[in-house]
Amino acid sequence: MQIRDLPYPDPGVPDVRSGPRFLFWLGRNQLGGQVKSLCWGLLHFVSVMSLPYGVGLAVQAVVERSGTALALAGGLIALAAVGIASGDTMLHRTAVTNWITAAARTQQLLARRAAELGSALTRRVAAGEVVAVSTGDVEKIGWFVEAVSRFLAAAVTVVIVCAALLVYQPALGVLVAIGVPVLALGVLPLLPRATRLADTQREKAGRATELASDTVAGLRVLRGIGGEELFLERYRRASQEVRRAAVRSARMWSLITALQVLFPGLLLITVVWYGIGLVGDGRIEIGELVTVYSAVMLLSYPLQHFQEMAMAYSFSRPSARRAARVLSLERASAGSAESTGTSPAGDLYDPACGLLAPAGELTAVVCGDPDAAGRLAERLGGHVADPDGLPSVLLGGVALDELPLDGARAAVLVQDKDPVLLSGTLTELLDVPASGAVSPAAALAAAECGDVLEALAQASLDGEPSGAPITERGRSLSGGQRQRLALARSLVTDPEVLVLDEPTSAVDSHTEARIAEGVRALRSGRTTVLFTSSPLLLDRADRVVLVHEGEVAAVGLHRELLYKEPRYRAVVTRETEAEQLALAQELSETTIDGLEAVGSIDIEESA
Repeated sequence: MQIRDLPYPDPGVPDVRSGPRFLFWLGRNQLGGQVKSLCWGLLHFVSVMSLPYGVGLAVQAVVERSGTALALAGGLIALAAVGIASGDTMLHRTAVTNWITAAARTQQLLARRAAELGSALTRRVAAGEVVAVSTGDVEKIGWFVEAVSRFLAAAVTVVIVCAALLVYQPALGVLVAIGVPVLALGVLPLLPRATRLADTQREKAGRATELASDTVAGLRVLRGIGGEELFLERYRRASQEVRRAAVRSARMWSLITALQVLFPGLLLITVVWYGIGLVGDGRIEIGELVTVYSAVMLLSYPLQHFQEMAMAYSFSRPSARRAARVLSLERASAGSAESTGTSPAGDLYDPACGLLAPAGELTAVVCGDPDAAGRLAERLGGHVADPDGLPSVLLGGVALDELPLDGARAAVLVQDKDPVLLSGTLTELLDVPASGAVSPAAALAAAECGDVLEALAQASLDGEPSGAPITERGRSLSGGQRQRLALARSLVTDPEVLVLDEPTSAVDSHTEARIAEGVRALRSGRTTVLFTSSPLLLDRADRVVLVHEGEVAAVGLHRELLYKEPRYRAVVTRETEAEQLALAQELSETTIDGLEAVGSIDIEESA
């Protein structure tokens, strides 16, 4: 796999049973890239470690005044230099490729999971954590996957060098063979504590990221209630906790680094001290001592990758654990049938609460609890899997949970009460999968977006609204303008069933009345479910359903329910209990007076 081939046609099915298993799965799926990096790493490290032999051979040639041996040493050093240059270049290339492809695979998996779960994702995982996983964590995961092959190449090189020194100069080779494992494993007892400190740092950093993300998302509300300083102080405390955790982690890693400098230095001193004695006794040549000395000195280079591997694993393990947690979330009761390319049609029915939306009609749903309305809207779209085991919503008698995900999403589109506008242009905003029956112009007209188009045209360089930039989440627009653009986007899609949750809560009554007429005309013959308590919208619905405490309590037209159903009237007119009692008493007195009047008329006629 090359970087130019990204993204993956299919990123695969990850092993998310734990963070280490996910890391192993990533490495296994990039086995070809790992092998390439290992081979180039071996070339690079072996070439580096062959320099001491060439230097020692050159020194011995000078001592013996041998031109042939000196030329041979020069050729060996030149060959090692070529190997170092080519190996380092290709090692860096393959390592970066492994890093980027592992990070890209993880990001693709996270994006696919987010698309499958939809709005249910942020109810099960904090939005800040999702952001942290898809940004900083993927880099650390890619770092570990990339470091594995370089670590293996360094480990194999260390084994080769120790074995070669045992053969080349057994007296000093034994000392090196005993000392190198001590160098590699001497800091091992410190790694668990370093790992725990790194985990703590990552957790605190993740919480700070979540707090920052939530604060930015709710900045408009915070300004409205004057809570900026409160949340700023919370973020200050969280960032200071991250700083203290990072300092503690850095101290431990600096100790490990210091020991990895100290231990090779001690080994080098021991080798020189012992080697000088051997030279003095005539047991080894001066060139052999230089070779062993240089080899021990250069061994610190591949041994550095042991520390890097430990750091990469320590930092990537919590990141992999968080990624595995997000990737392990599933859409419960997801359909196993293959998509047939056709969406079911017919009445939309929820057996859990008894809500029926007849095909081709505009059904308005009134709920006293806005949160319950939002959950019911998402349930109608098949986005929510009930933990209580409630039966699935049916569309034309077909359970949405049994449909493939793409089939369910194509059949029922849900627009929640706080729709998101992605950054881009108006043309890109309305470039969504659609039936083609509704043009963008018709959708914009039905959603009463005339003033929005004028505002976008003024912001455009060419005066055309289609090319005007829309900032992230539509922050440059008012709440009502964002709401109407989102409604136009939903109308362009023209799904079999459109579920709208409070689509006009941020617009004035005159605009709301025109939107009601526009949506009714544009969605004629299509099933539309409208969650609202606005009398203007309710009065234009074909049928109105009152949902009370999770069950359908009344069905009828708006004016009928307003007259005969007190619970409906309380939600729609916002009447208090005292006002309801007063109205009931007034109606009762009016009825009694009417009966008395009728009775008196009958008596007079009889007389």
